[in-house]
Amino acid sequence: MITKRLLFFSAVVATTLGFTSCQSEEEDILRNDAVSEQTLSQISNMGFSSLGVERIEGGYLVEGDIFLTDNDLTAAHDAKSLRVGEEEQYHTINLVKGLPRVITVALDYQLPRTYGDALDVALERYNAEGLQITFKRIASNADITLRKAPGSAGYLASAGFPTAAGAPHNQVLVNSRYMGVRPDQAYLATILAHEIGHCIGFRHTDYMNRQYSCGGEFFNEGQSTVGAINIPGTPVEADPNSWMLSCIGTGYDRPFNSNDKTALDYLY
Repeated sequence: MITKRLLFFSAVVATTLGFTSCQSEEEDILRNDAVSEQTLSQISNMGFSSLGVERIEGGYLVEGDIFLTDNDLTAAHDAKSLRVGEEEQYHTINLVKGLPRVITVALDYQLPRTYGDALDVALERYNAEGLQITFKRIASNADITLRKAPGSAGYLASAGFPTAAGAPHNQVLVNSRYMGVRPDQAYLATILAHEIGHCIGFRHTDYMNRQYSCGGEFFNEGQSTVGAINIPGTPVEADPNSWMLSCIGTGYDRPFNSNDKTALDYLY
């Protein structure tokens, strides 16, 4: 049996991909019993799903792999610039600025060294696209650092979005306890590329309808206050192979498809 896990980043199922069971990327079903109704309402008002919200250190994990702080929930948001479509790919209002730009990435010492090989593959996928952003591995003090998720984490990996000043989100938390010391390299590279996608401003491709990626009932999150801006040139129908889908089958490799390349080229 192939299990689908919500990535955010992430992990999960889609019948179009032949998956037969559904779990959240943070692992099984995320629990929201420790999250107040007020907080769930704030998350929903921001345009994110309030289902399966998990309280973690420093804030909340929503949609399986997106990190929000308390400040994110209470800050003023401007939604006037948003264009919400049907199935297109989406980006946040805040994007990486100062192009062309080299974004440095480091692997924390607490993660297995084998994860560095998968990280190199993920960065090579971006660098092969000839974008105005390129990625470079360094030892420490990087723009983005991959860190070990807490032992109690129920997700595969998580990340946040760029700052208003135009910096990428500064960390990706990776659940090495679940994935082990030697996970499939291409699968882990797909997960890391997905989370880095969040760090530079990509939302999930199936933002408006996660059904074809994760299964279950149709779910439309509505207009988001942090940004769910459709990317021109991306398809208006379901795109079951995008690297930014909410869910992925365990062990699956998902390199950039033609629509992903269009989205990356448009933004960067």
